[in-house]
Amino acid sequence: MDIKECYEAMHGDYEDIFSRLRNNALIIKLVKKFESDQSYAELKQGLADKDVEKAFRAAHTLKGICLNLGFAQLTEDVVNITEILRSGKLEGTDELFSKIQTTYENTVATIKKMD
Repeated sequence: MDIKECYEAMHGDYEDIFSRLRNNALIIKLVKKFESDQSYAELKQGLADKDVEKAFRAAHTLKGICLNLGFAQLTEDVVNITEILRSGKLEGTDELFSKIQTTYENTVATIKKMD
């Protein structure tokens, strides 16, 4: 699977990131680093600990990464959970995080299939 096929499989916005970076090698390098970022793990832990501030910081960071990488499908739910946490509340985050977890795992699995 090449980078464009990877983006198609994970419902990402390849055209957006390519229009900004104009370099597939750089895009691949950045995409492959995604899994090693700790924002997702910190969000998960923050929610488990019911630590709204920690969860918000992690969600906000993850949102920026997803936006910058053009991970459109993952971005939508991360934006939504960020806004809930910004309000200082946890209500509604369990169901939303469940969706994020599924999309995140699918995104990582798709990235691993790249040539």
